[in-house]
Amino acid sequence: MAVDPSFPCSLVIDVPFPTARLASIALQALSVDKELSPSVRRSFSVRAADDSVDAEDAGNDDLKTVLRTAYEATTNRMLRVSVNAFLDHVGLVVEVMEGLDVDVLAAKDTADKAVMSPAVEA
Repeated sequence: MAVDPSFPCSLVIDVPFPTARLASIALQALSVDKELSPSVRRSFSVRAADDSVDAEDAGNDDLKTVLRTAYEATTNRMLRVSVNAFLDHVGLVVEVMEGLDVDVLAAKDTADKAVMSPAVEA
């Protein structure tokens, strides 16, 4: 990605989700609001968690479980302010998903059980 001299500060944030459907929902929820400042540019995409995905699998939407947000800003301060607001919004989206979506609860329970009960070999 070429750096625009008028937007020298940049950051890419990857947020993993348990399913492609939840990543897509987060993308739709977060992309509704436009950036308030003309000093900041933001773009969203969903992508596979593993960058080594084969070319034939790259079009498989079920693998796209990571929400990628790319920021460009004129100053570090503008970048920080915008990213802080974005992270607050991501937190809210995930909180709502946890409260309303069965997939998130199931994935969280599975992860909690894996952490709480380590495998014991006989």
